[in-house]
Amino acid sequence: MATFKTSLRKNDTIVVIAGKEKGKTGKVLRLIPDKGRVLVEKINLVKRHSRPSALHKQGGIIEKEAPIAVSNVLIRCPKCNAERRVEHKALEDGTKVRVCRKCNEVLDA
Repeated sequence: MATFKTSLRKNDTIVVIAGKEKGKTGKVLRLIPDKGRVLVEKINLVKRHSRPSALHKQGGIIEKEAPIAVSNVLIRCPKCNAERRVEHKALEDGTKVRVCRKCNEVLDA
C-alpha cells in the first residue's frame, strides 16, 4: 500500500478548501498516511451508534470526527492568517523547516 507524502503535522491549524466543510478551520488530531487522510478537530462530524462499554458507559448515538482527504486541506499561516501552500527550506544550521510560500514565515516552532 502506498503512503501519501504531506507537509501536515499533528497540532497544525488547517483550513478545509473543498467539500461540505469548506471554509472551516481546525486542529490536526491525527494523520493517516496509508490512506492519505487526516483527522481534524470538530470537522467532518459523523454519528455512530454504540453499545454500552467500558469507554462509553451510556451507549447510544455518539458524534465523532471522520477522516478527511489531505488534498482538501491547507495549512493556515499564523502571520498571513490565511491558508497557504508550504515549501521546505534548509536553515544555515542544516535543519529543514516548513515555510509559508507567501510571506516566508517559518511554520515550525
